[in-house]
Amino acid sequence: MTKQELKNELKQSMLAKNELKTSVLRMLLSAINYYEINKGGAGYEATDEDVLAVIQKEAKQRKDSIEQFTNANRIELAKKEEKELAMLNAYLPEQMSEDKIRELVKEAITQTGATTAADMGKVMGALMPKTKGKADGNLVSKIVRENLS
Repeated sequence: MTKQELKNELKQSMLAKNELKTSVLRMLLSAINYYEINKGGAGYEATDEDVLAVIQKEAKQRKDSIEQFTNANRIELAKKEEKELAMLNAYLPEQMSEDKIRELVKEAITQTGATTAADMGKVMGALMPKTKGKADGNLVSKIVRENLS
């Protein structure tokens, strides 16, 4: 997903008067612009990987908010965040299944020769390029810990 594609989707959602999608896309484009400013100033243009990273960050923030609102018994706010998260997930690549992650973890452990939890860094270093954007990092590290203990 490129920044220009998101801008085009924003125009379409505005014409269709889809308030939620328009709101989410505006927030996302704003976050991308903020990322560009922090990364290199006015001349920096976000790459597709940068855009993906921003979408993932925003989705993670929504997950955290959902958990906090649910714990605080603010169900109406949690539902709003869930709708936003669903929209953001539509722009992310399909997530790997837990079985696929477990398979990749076993391959990485064999490949790196890891045997103890102290070797977790090596395993994660080998895994992250394969799972980046396609799997939740917390889930990956949890599975690695399980396999190394």
